[in-house]
Amino acid sequence: MAYFQMSRLALKWVFAKPVTSRYPFEPRQAIAGSRGRLVFTRDTCVYCTVCAKKCPTGALVVNRAQKRWTIDRLLCITCGYCVEACPKESLELTTDHGSPTVTKDREFC
Repeated sequence: MAYFQMSRLALKWVFAKPVTSRYPFEPRQAIAGSRGRLVFTRDTCVYCTVCAKKCPTGALVVNRAQKRWTIDRLLCITCGYCVEACPKESLELTTDHGSPTVTKDREFC
């Protein structure tokens, strides 16, 4: 009796649609409200360093004299504190995910 129940269940699994997505072959769908990537807009930034002060991990470094903005993607936890603190709305969290960072390089803007 158990053999028939098990075989019925196995056949059901063979013909059912998979629960998970086939990630490398199908693009990942962004979930509404998810935090994916921090995007910086240079045109509106006044380099006030408020975002760098609010960053809990120290991933942001703002050099006011050189007008340079730097982010370490390996340290950034996409918490959104910098986005909330920016007075000129130069930062934005998008739902798309960028390519994975594998080196300790910093991104300069």
